[in-house]
Amino acid sequence: MTAFKSDFLHTLTARGFIHQLSDPEGLDKLMTEETVTAYIGFDCTAPSLHVGSLLQIMMLRWLQKTGHRPIVLMGGGTTRVGDPSGKDESRKLLTGEEIDANKAGIHTVFDKFLGFGEGPGDAIMIDNADWLLSLHYVDFLREVGRHVSVNQMIQRESVKLRLEREQHLSFLEFNYMILQAYDFVELYRRTGCRLQMGGSDQWGNIISGIDLGRRIAETELFALTSPLITTASGAKMGKTAAGAVWLNADMKSPYEYWQFWRNTEDDDVRRFLSLFTELPLDEVGRLASLGGAEINEAKKVLATEATAMIHGRAAAEEAAETARKTFEEGALADTLPTIEVPAAEIEAGLGVLVAFVKAGLVASNGEARRQIRGGGLKVNDATVTDERAQISGADVTAEGVIKLSLGRKRHILVKPA
Repeated sequence: MTAFKSDFLHTLTARGFIHQLSDPEGLDKLMTEETVTAYIGFDCTAPSLHVGSLLQIMMLRWLQKTGHRPIVLMGGGTTRVGDPSGKDESRKLLTGEEIDANKAGIHTVFDKFLGFGEGPGDAIMIDNADWLLSLHYVDFLREVGRHVSVNQMIQRESVKLRLEREQHLSFLEFNYMILQAYDFVELYRRTGCRLQMGGSDQWGNIISGIDLGRRIAETELFALTSPLITTASGAKMGKTAAGAVWLNADMKSPYEYWQFWRNTEDDDVRRFLSLFTELPLDEVGRLASLGGAEINEAKKVLATEATAMIHGRAAAEEAAETARKTFEEGALADTLPTIEVPAAEIEAGLGVLVAFVKAGLVASNGEARRQIRGGGLKVNDATVTDERAQISGADVTAEGVIKLSLGRKRHILVKPA
């Protein structure tokens, strides 16, 4: 392992963020001599980012904490094209209105992690639509296209895998790499940005930007990628049976977010504490070394610290207390996630399969049936054994709700409205 002198690279190495670096010695020297501006791009494909983007957000946070300037590049322009990296098929094309709405939802996340302003180390947010949407196609081809090798493009992983699998790759998507490379050069021209960071699936795109910067801006740019995170069992980070783990509270409540981290596999505790919290590494080591059932205490710390980062300390501690009451005392905590269902619908008899789908605890009636066969669904803590069972007004508790449970750790309250 390279012994870096700059605080930023030393921190990222120690905590496990770094997968690839284009010029480790050159970047380390630059970061010890001056304030370096670096960016990560985020396309606006949904109203919220999910946990899969959290590693990159934490990299920007550490960049700022170690004295450098982060740029959050919103992909208002590139979202109109669609990044083929790691995808087996084309993304659904969004309208300009949908992209703007998604961008507004994503924007709120970064205020929790970064300090924005006008100072030399303050973060800035830029939208690549500012320059990409006004490009003149022929002029762009003359300025940029002549420096880009198609031979190299088809060897990049994002393109190569599609071609090898004989999966459709549109000319629109094929251009994504050039636009991302151009973003890097444009940010260098506008802000002096010298470093692009991203997941390891972005390596080819970032290297294309370095090559373009050398050719048309006559400058040396740098690349840093993080590993793509999977859990110890091989699952993709941030994906659950119920769907993506969103960062916006209106799409994933603080309690549900806390529960996601509480359910971390034992073998992932050390790594996730290092990557997704700011706890000192000696404390990470102490927590990760807890044996047997005590490892659950480390998971609770991970859940609370990770939740506090984005939802605030008060919400994180409330989620922890809700979990304690629910699991340790068996109480019906009033801060559990709640959905409203028309009272008339409940009085008439609501099918148990439909109820669990409505609550988002299962994705389909078929999944609900499988869970029932395995004893995984409960209504008011009573195991459901009949898939034809119905929930009715008689199931409403003294607290005015019906408690639906999937396993021991996921609960939703149904409130008649």
